[in-house]
Amino acid sequence: MTDRELSPDPLVDPAAMRKQYRAAGLDEKDLAAHPMDQFSRWFEDAARAALHGTLYEPNAMVVSTADAAGRPSSRTVLMKQYDTDGFVFYTNYDSRKARELADNPYISLLFPWHPIARQIIVTGVARRTGRDETAAYFRTRPHGSQLGAWASVQSSVITSRDELDEAYAELGERYPEGEQVPVPPHWGGFRIAPETVEFWQGRENRLHDRLRYVARPDGDWDVERLSP
Repeated sequence: MTDRELSPDPLVDPAAMRKQYRAAGLDEKDLAAHPMDQFSRWFEDAARAALHGTLYEPNAMVVSTADAAGRPSSRTVLMKQYDTDGFVFYTNYDSRKARELADNPYISLLFPWHPIARQIIVTGVARRTGRDETAAYFRTRPHGSQLGAWASVQSSVITSRDELDEAYAELGERYPEGEQVPVPPHWGGFRIAPETVEFWQGRENRLHDRLRYVARPDGDWDVERLSP
């Protein structure tokens, strides 16, 4: 097998994998005036699909950042809030994504709702949430997740899984179930203020509908249709 022949089995050949989308289309006249209202409509659809077992974790999104030199990186995180000001997720501020956002606050989000033939792509600017808001959310997390925020020095190299498990166990002894875990100073949220929000609806023959909201200086939004 040559370097170019890594998938000889047709069952696992990506070139042969295709799905014909047959979902209803997306028309400009059906859009909400504000992209966050339109997002709310589609997110409710995704959440209902999750309840029926056809979509997993509708609040999962791919977060893409770039460092000061423009080198990108991506990872999946969970959106924990959305409102008219944008989208919020929480992370370790010493993580790679947080360090990159400190140098370059421009960010992209992707909600990959493949089972319902939809995607939402957001570009915008990330800013840290306030400590009061961070603390309020931290208190809603399960006890184990609160300990995990302390145990993991996110994105750092560790010697083994044992190192992580031992740190977690020590924290569990220090803060047993039922005892309040302090909010880590190195942990918090980012709010993404959108500049563009694209709604992608899969259609037959790869002629997908792509409608993108673009922020205007006066605070309103223009909508443009993109070729698939």
